[in-house]
Amino acid sequence: METRRDKIDTTFAGKAVLVVEDEYLVASMITDAFEDAGADIVGPVSDLRMALDLLNNERIRVDAATLDVKLGGEDVFPLAERLAEEGIPFVFLTGYECHFLPERFQGSPCLSKPFEPEEVVEALRPHLKTAAPV
Repeated sequence: METRRDKIDTTFAGKAVLVVEDEYLVASMITDAFEDAGADIVGPVSDLRMALDLLNNERIRVDAATLDVKLGGEDVFPLAERLAEEGIPFVFLTGYECHFLPERFQGSPCLSKPFEPEEVVEALRPHLKTAAPV
């Protein structure tokens, strides 16, 4: 008898995840975790301008994103605003407590560092439009 557990999770299959992180090791671990989950990676990018340029590029699709709150001292919130306007789910990653996010983003998924890379994947999973498991 087939159980739910026997089905393959296709949540991230074919999904393009933008990784915005300025710490190389953290970006690498997040990238690996999403690739293991079946996602295609956009980036990673380490600054706000590069991330906005990717989002503005019509040839690049972004289905979800991970956002380091501070990129070299610069806040990621302008990118978060754009993603929210376009209905693209994202998760904030921060070295601070999540309650320090601006009021506008208080209900957004957020993880405080340190975290396991798989936690980032799991934080985004319920926010993606998914195909039925096979």
